[in-house]
Amino acid sequence: MPTEMIRRDEREDSANKDTLFMLGGVALLVVGAGLVLTSPIAKKYMGQLGLGNLTGGIVPDIERYFKLRSM
Repeated sequence: MPTEMIRRDEREDSANKDTLFMLGGVALLVVGAGLVLTSPIAKKYMGQLGLGNLTGGIVPDIERYFKLRSM
């Protein structure tokens, strides 16, 4: 019986560690993207791509998708 409890605790610890590593990776990704996008060079290139126009064209498609999905 004690060995079963130890094994269960090890599995729970493993799941907790996996979740912690995943959230840590996401946090590092967000921080890295923020650092890159604060660079003046990156801002210049993003402005040249015209991402504002792209997002304006995508919004109606997303709205239609959610309307169809709710039916």
